[in-house]
Amino acid sequence: MIQFALRRLLSTLPTLLVVTVLVFTMVRLLPGDPARLLLGEEATPQALAELRRSLGLDQPLPVQYGQWLLDALRFDFGTSVKDNASVAALIADKLPTTAELAVLSMLLALVIALPAGLLSALNPGGLTNRVVTLLSLAGISIPNFFLGILLIYVFSVQLAWIPASGYVSFAEDPLRNLSLMILPAITLGTASAAVLTRYLHASMTEALTQDYVRTARAKGVTHSRVLIKHGLRNALIPVITAFGLQLGGLLGGAVITEQIFSVPGFGRLLVDAVFTRDLPVIQGMVLTSALAVFAVSFLVDLTYAAVDPRIRYQ
Repeated sequence: MIQFALRRLLSTLPTLLVVTVLVFTMVRLLPGDPARLLLGEEATPQALAELRRSLGLDQPLPVQYGQWLLDALRFDFGTSVKDNASVAALIADKLPTTAELAVLSMLLALVIALPAGLLSALNPGGLTNRVVTLLSLAGISIPNFFLGILLIYVFSVQLAWIPASGYVSFAEDPLRNLSLMILPAITLGTASAAVLTRYLHASMTEALTQDYVRTARAKGVTHSRVLIKHGLRNALIPVITAFGLQLGGLLGGAVITEQIFSVPGFGRLLVDAVFTRDLPVIQGMVLTSALAVFAVSFLVDLTYAAVDPRIRYQ
């Protein structure tokens, strides 16, 4: 397993290097002059030149990239031009909030998807399968912003059960934190649950038709053991893939949902940085998002090897 993990980790390094080049290049292609956006249209040429020099924007692009990459290797993403604070500190302050929201959303998605996918696979063509299929299609089709606004209207405005927006850290007040995070988690978890349900239904339906399942039943293995050990375990590979993709996307920043529910997370920080052309923050956040996706992908690969030893041996 250790050799497998090392091979997977080394194979991601060239891709990560390409990502750093793309991040640096695409940020530089954004329209507008960062110095003029920060100082305003009335700024003098001398002030603009001084700010560009302090930001390193007067250097050739290869020099800027090399310096930024060396700093990034030390997890030094520079200083925010807007807030005059360390970019790494800003990310470290906002990322746990988004990570909490992502974990709650995916836990909710698993709680919904596992029983729904299993029940629909066990009743192909039946009423349960049709209902689950209809609900999963609805979950995939409804936009997050619409579902979020609808949840606020029903549970916050009409029923007054849950606060509409805001954030309190879990360490400060756990109950208040969960009450404020439940609606954003439902908003994000619903779509993820729908995706996972579809994958689990298709994969489980195929697994239950395989020869090894029929052989296990012929040997007198109990139905529950056939379902869990022989069916579910062999059906998990595509589900794990979908789970990793969903979680990686959420860790990258649930921008719209965080805006709707006023959650001060990673997504809101990125939106503010884009509007103010805060290049160090944008670069640091996009690179952090890429690292989060790579980390989730690496864990997914390890999970593959744990679920199916053939992958590890190959």
